[in-house]
Amino acid sequence: MKPQFTDLLTVIERYARYDYVTPIPGLKVGRTDFPTEASHSIYQPSFGLVARGVKEMMVGEIPFRYAAGESLLCAADVPVTSQVTQASPSAPYLAIHLDLDPSIVAELLREQSGQRTVAPDIKVAGKHALDPALVDPLIRLLSLIERPQDIAVMAPLIRREITWRLLHSEHGALLSQLAFANGHAARIGRTTAWIRENFAAALCIPDLAAQANMSVPSFHRHFKAVTSMTPVQFHKRVRLQEARRGLSGASTISAVAYDVGYESISQFNRDYRRLFNLTPSDDAAALRATLRGEPDPARPMPSGCGSPQLPSQLN
Repeated sequence: MKPQFTDLLTVIERYARYDYVTPIPGLKVGRTDFPTEASHSIYQPSFGLVARGVKEMMVGEIPFRYAAGESLLCAADVPVTSQVTQASPSAPYLAIHLDLDPSIVAELLREQSGQRTVAPDIKVAGKHALDPALVDPLIRLLSLIERPQDIAVMAPLIRREITWRLLHSEHGALLSQLAFANGHAARIGRTTAWIRENFAAALCIPDLAAQANMSVPSFHRHFKAVTSMTPVQFHKRVRLQEARRGLSGASTISAVAYDVGYESISQFNRDYRRLFNLTPSDDAAALRATLRGEPDPARPMPSGCGSPQLPSQLN
């Protein structure tokens, strides 16, 4: 008899951390004890599951109410605004997030016989009830946290199995588009990956369009369709999120701004406040206090809240 969702919930609760960190590459397992404010991030191709609680999300321009027992698949780099709306110390919000490897998707599709279905090229995310066939491999993947000596060998095998199960679930059509290198989503995905890896560099649209093998007008049109942003807006979002990560450390505001590619501190301050609704200095103080477990001076939390909310939490 296959494990039920309650078994998976028990395992997730055992390993969930406030910082979402696990020793398994590509896997995050997290908890939140209280509702959160809206946060901004960029999801890469990934699979996520809410085990308890509710999160309200905007994935690109698509709204989702993401509740217990529901899974979300993203098939492209896409901006996300999210907010946990249901959580408490007695029933914390619990979630997992697993990165997906497009090369594994392509390999599995080549290996399977029969017809391959392809999702509409501009669809980037979908939500469905968790397929029961995923419960067992997810439990086995999470259980590796207690067996670190097995992670290097077993985790890639189980992640491959999870990808296979996803391809044969309601997420399959959407996931399959990751495998087609010449599809618009895949070509735009290569340029968004370049932007994420080279966020401090100046943006050259003609070079990015050439990388995607598109004309500049076509590149703009397809980039907006996939990410819901222009290339310039996407580049700015990545820079600001990297800056927020830097502000949680010991760096000065000016050093962080220059590190992520800004030449004007005043422009950095304006852009940062527009996205996060706080000045960099106020947000830096709030982030550092949160990481020390102190009351957040910029964002008062409900009485008794002691759960650190880090800037890069997912799902």
